Amino acid sequence: MSLVNLSHAVSHLNNATGARLALTSITNSNLHLKLSLALRNSGYISSVVRGGPTPPPAHPILGYPAANDELEGIEPITRDNVASRRLWIGLKYWQNESVLGKIKMVSKPTRRVHIDVEGLRRVVRGEDSGVVGGLRSPGESIYLSTDIGILEARECVEKKTGGLVLCRVL
Repeated sequence: MSLVNLSHAVSHLNNATGARLALTSITNSNLHLKLSLALRNSGYISSVVRGGPTPPPAHPILGYPAANDELEGIEPITRDNVASRRLWIGLKYWQNESVLGKIKMVSKPTRRVHIDVEGLRRVVRGEDSGVVGGLRSPGESIYLSTDIGILEARECVEKKTGGLVLCRVL
């Protein structure tokens, strides 16, 4: 797991929301894909589509790229184009404000922050637990890399698992 590449992707998402882009791309990796899918499941972004260097075509009804590889125009993965694959992320806006808000890294490449279930319970209740500050608003989320996959902090408390704290969405 490369936290350097993840921090590049997080800063790119911050810059894309600041520029009010509807569609942006980050490099394709399993970590980026899992975090993007977790952000989509939480409702921060609208779509995640694997594609090539050019953006995938928009769905005729939805208006943003659909996650179905059977659509025309999405090139299949081959050995020759694996390095140029991108994750195309559709960003959401509500009343001229970004739904994603600001996303920032908690674990850095030089300092990884791990937290157990008891610490996560304190964080979800709004209390600080070591270097990880508590959740202050209902729209705030913390994402962790666990044995199960990348989960939001509240899901980790429900499933009674801790892990590496990746990022925080404010």
